Amino acid sequence: MKIDKTKTNSIRKAFGKTLAEIGELNEKIIVMDADLACSTQTKIFADKFPDRFFDCGIAEQNMLATAAGLASEGKIPFVASFAVFVTGRTYDQIRNGICYPNFNVKIVGTHGGVTVGEDGATHQALEDISLMRGLPHMTVIVPADCKECKEAIKYAALHEGPTYIRIPRSNVPDIFDENYSFNIHKAVVVEEGTDVSVFTNGETLAEVLLAAEELKKDNISLEVINVPVVKPLDFQTVIESVKKTKLAITVENHSIIGGLGSAICETLADKLPSKVYRFGINDEFGQSGKAEELIEYYGLDSKTLAKRIRAIIKKEKEQGNI
Repeated sequence: MKIDKTKTNSIRKAFGKTLAEIGELNEKIIVMDADLACSTQTKIFADKFPDRFFDCGIAEQNMLATAAGLASEGKIPFVASFAVFVTGRTYDQIRNGICYPNFNVKIVGTHGGVTVGEDGATHQALEDISLMRGLPHMTVIVPADCKECKEAIKYAALHEGPTYIRIPRSNVPDIFDENYSFNIHKAVVVEEGTDVSVFTNGETLAEVLLAAEELKKDNISLEVINVPVVKPLDFQTVIESVKKTKLAITVENHSIIGGLGSAICETLADKLPSKVYRFGINDEFGQSGKAEELIEYYGLDSKTLAKRIRAIIKKEKEQGNI
């Protein structure tokens, strides 16, 4: 699949616009933010429905507790802030106030991963997916482009139960066309291949697809699987792909502990023991820098991914494993 990284769009703006669209259809939808409406783009909803928007200030714990109360009365609250704040600072409220009673609260963490950029380690959520994935009743979604984000938000509004959706600060290229249909139960085989199964989601999907194009020059065939839904995981697609290729790689803008890589490893350990290479942030905090520089520093850009995958394929073939 050809990806044009010179043409990108704001996934946060897609989120804000979609909130406003579904707000027209359902008066039960409430939007809450923690003094970051311009950054998260919830201001689009706020401008259209000021009576259903609440800026809770820099009081994320209060925001989540209030959202739980609104949900208990039949409202559908969407709460948004930077991923590091809306999952970390509020974990107790999410665990005991939302997930335990299974309240219908939608949590959107923007600015996820190292691509927050210059704000540095304190603002770069590298463990948010891990935190949310471990909670009973929680659904976890990581869309890769604006179309998938739009469909995920629409799904969350209709889905009954706690939902976490993680989107990046950086703009993203279009991957899916208008015919794309989001399915909570299915991962998407974006490109079929035979040498290795590469599982990814979010903004790293574009990097993996570019790496796949580069590796075709070396006759290396990547099966690229987009996994927007980290929980509940589509284990069937994972198993079917790895049965074919005999090798798995995961790529994520998140710690390799507890996120997509861990979910894939757990699934394969239970159902099809296989070798898995995890690419992500290796149990360390992020740092300040431009988004593209940090993606390259942590080895998640397309050129570095192609180099790393090429070396893995060579080693596995030499050892007779594939």
